Amino acid sequence: MEIHSATILGSGNVAFHLGKALAQNGIRVDAVYSPNETHAISLAEQLNTQAFSKPDKLPLSSDIYIIAVKDTVIEQVSDQLADVAGLVVHTSGNTSMEVLSKHKRCGVFYPLQTISKQSALNFTHVPVLLETKQQDDMALLKQLTTALGATSYEVDSDKRKVVHVAAVFANNFSNHLYGIAQQILIENNLSFEMLKPLIRETANNIQHYNPNEVQTGPAVRGDQTTINTHLKLLKEMPGYAQLYTLLSQSIINTHKEK
Repeated sequence: MEIHSATILGSGNVAFHLGKALAQNGIRVDAVYSPNETHAISLAEQLNTQAFSKPDKLPLSSDIYIIAVKDTVIEQVSDQLADVAGLVVHTSGNTSMEVLSKHKRCGVFYPLQTISKQSALNFTHVPVLLETKQQDDMALLKQLTTALGATSYEVDSDKRKVVHVAAVFANNFSNHLYGIAQQILIENNLSFEMLKPLIRETANNIQHYNPNEVQTGPAVRGDQTTINTHLKLLKEMPGYAQLYTLLSQSIINTHKEK
């Protein structure tokens, strides 16, 4: 038994990239659903398939139904699905599989990657966290992950939430800090380009070392003079100064025994 066809419920970033990856790797996309008809049509045209804005009109014979919508409406979309025989999964990192419990066959297919329509997504660089109600369906999701060239991990709902919060620190927060760094430079007529080699080197270091082992900067050195100088420079940006102080103290606390 294998997955040969899919219906995608959603039209956002995850639906867009996952739909493209499925189509490119021999999985037929039977339909795209979105309550916004324009969005459904837009994605369906790119995937050469049908668009639906009403869930009761969706095909019932797909091997898998992938719910790729905001966390707050996953259960609502699931409940609107007809009694399909295929496997129903969602793609959320922070939502329990239990929201799909009305379906005999359900699971989670969570791509652990930052995803935007502007950037191409190569699934060979994407870990996918999997969970299913039935063990036979786990084998199917693993086959699907392999077909996309991705790496799979069996992770239950509770552990997946832990991974998700860690990912927020590693990705969302760090990206926000890049934005702050850029803004500080812009306000002083300086180019963000000069920081990009440093960002690349930092990302490269954690491929080979424990992040705490390669921590640098004034906080880990206990250099209060430099910290004070930085805070003076940030006095016109009190929000940034507060964040600088909190992060510096966290680094100090982490490394104080050393």
